[in-house]
Amino acid sequence: MIGCVLTGCFFYSGCALAPKYTRPKAPVAPAWTAGQSGAQASATSSKSEAPDLKWQDFFDDEKLRRVIELAVQNNRDLRVAALNVEKVQALYRIQRAQQFPAVDASAAGQVYRLPGEMSVTGRPQNAEKHAWNVGVTAWELDFFGRVRSLKDQALEQFLASEQARYATRITLIAAVASTYLTFAADQESLRLAQATFEAQKASYELIVRRREWGLASDLDVRQAQSQVEAARVDIARYTSQIALDRNALELLCGTAVPADWLPEFLGPESMLRDVAPGTPSDTLLRRPDILMAEHRLKAAYANIGAARAAFFPRIALTTGGGLMSSDLAALFQAGSRTWNFAPQTVAPVFDSGARKASVKAAEADRDIAVAEYEKAIQSAFREVSDALALRAKLVEQLDAQQALVKTLDEAYRLSQARYKAGIDSYLGVLVAQRSLYAAQQALVSLRLAHLSNLVTLYKALGGGA
Repeated sequence: MIGCVLTGCFFYSGCALAPKYTRPKAPVAPAWTAGQSGAQASATSSKSEAPDLKWQDFFDDEKLRRVIELAVQNNRDLRVAALNVEKVQALYRIQRAQQFPAVDASAAGQVYRLPGEMSVTGRPQNAEKHAWNVGVTAWELDFFGRVRSLKDQALEQFLASEQARYATRITLIAAVASTYLTFAADQESLRLAQATFEAQKASYELIVRRREWGLASDLDVRQAQSQVEAARVDIARYTSQIALDRNALELLCGTAVPADWLPEFLGPESMLRDVAPGTPSDTLLRRPDILMAEHRLKAAYANIGAARAAFFPRIALTTGGGLMSSDLAALFQAGSRTWNFAPQTVAPVFDSGARKASVKAAEADRDIAVAEYEKAIQSAFREVSDALALRAKLVEQLDAQQALVKTLDEAYRLSQARYKAGIDSYLGVLVAQRSLYAAQQALVSLRLAHLSNLVTLYKALGGGA
């Protein structure tokens, strides 16, 4: 019987019980559905694909690079992700060690008293037993690949955890950059509100004097005062928002950010490099979250192999050798050697369908992992498509908004001149000033949206961490 089992073991030892892994076809279009196409972007020589571009090269602003480096060193979420990698790596090493025998050494001594009726001589006597052994206990001979499949599963889980760390790192870098840019935009909005406040305060004081001279009405004074108070409201609002932005930035960085590292205004578009989206098949499959989903899918494949191997006999080997003696002094003398060899085979006979159900569950896990992998690709495709669609229109909006600000600035100067000449009422100045201020704030928001879009696109394309 044992010979038949061993023959069957060696026959199946070369069989792969785990199904062969095949990468599912990406369930997305071969080209981006909106914005600049991958071919057009790739043809632009000044652009690089995001996965090949390190974040130090993508962000050209020196202060921003310092803040990101601070976050990479101190952020607690990233630290947890790194520790998770170490944990899963240790679990993989534990599972991998199951492929090899574990050798243990033991030493034992025993002294006991035998009553007379249990003794050969009929008289009570003391007995001793001393032993020293080195051996292998219950080492599974992995003829059917069960242990190897579990090792492969643990390896894929480890690789998935590494990709999760990369994804967390990229997300952190993008979050720090976005918060930094928001802080800079609020700083610029605050400076704009302060400049408007000073200008409106000067206008208000001038109108008060004109009223004293009989050249302005009380309505003009109140209208000018309303603009001063509105500017004060904006100053208070942006001051509090800047404090919140700094708190958010320091939470991401995990420590206080030096004041001289913080931006005073929103930098030019050139502070961030533009990136080319490439093609979906080349770009999306290099995103860390998609690689993580693929490693989990491979782990599910390996788990099927372990479940299938449960249908075959499991052979365990226990063996050892050492010394044994009834006298401690004679333990290391000739003739005290001892050994044992105890192979064990356990073959499944009847389990009410438990093993078959385990295979079905493993296959269901595989199908779930396939769906999650495909969903990750679809979500990534949408993120990139949305970012590309916004990028093309934001440039047009910026050009139009800059032209609008220039036009409204000229209209504001003309309305002031007409009011001072006594041609129009102060209402014309009030309307022109409000329109100009709103357009200037909108320009700051659009510049922030444009820079944030570049950061989002870099993240969505799986930018180098």
